[in-house]
Amino acid sequence: MPDTATRLNRATSNGGPVPVANLPNRPDPVGELRFKVELPGIDLGRFRECTGLAAEIECKDYNEGGVNDHVHKLPTRMKYPNLVLKRGVTYEDALLRWLWKTQRETQRVNVTVSLMGPDGKAVRSWVFQEAFPIKWTGPNMNAGSNQVATEQLEIVHAGLQMQAGV
Repeated sequence: MPDTATRLNRATSNGGPVPVANLPNRPDPVGELRFKVELPGIDLGRFRECTGLAAEIECKDYNEGGVNDHVHKLPTRMKYPNLVLKRGVTYEDALLRWLWKTQRETQRVNVTVSLMGPDGKAVRSWVFQEAFPIKWTGPNMNAGSNQVATEQLEIVHAGLQMQAGV
């Protein structure tokens, strides 16, 4: 029986699979289950879900006279959806207090969302600039349900940036 190196060489020369040892060193993707949300001076606790990490460049159509085979697409401005945080209801009420405080005085703060690796270090972080809460949604009350009571906070912001140094 041929040794392992001979079998691998035959497999690759015959169009078979490339051995793992010959692949370039590529990092494994990080799971989306570990993340943290930070706000200056407010302990928000843990969240079950975070959505709204997106950025889109709006485009304007420009019809040039005499050019009938296509329409020019010109980039205009960035568009960002609202950040939405969901979690189970706890005794901690920092989300509601932040919302009520915003009604009296709008204090814009930077909200940081970090995706954490298995080692506990931030793999990538995003900063939502000049953010403040605009909507809180409480749990649906249903005596026949066995689901965890959840609350949701929607946050508007002025832009999304990658955090330096991560």
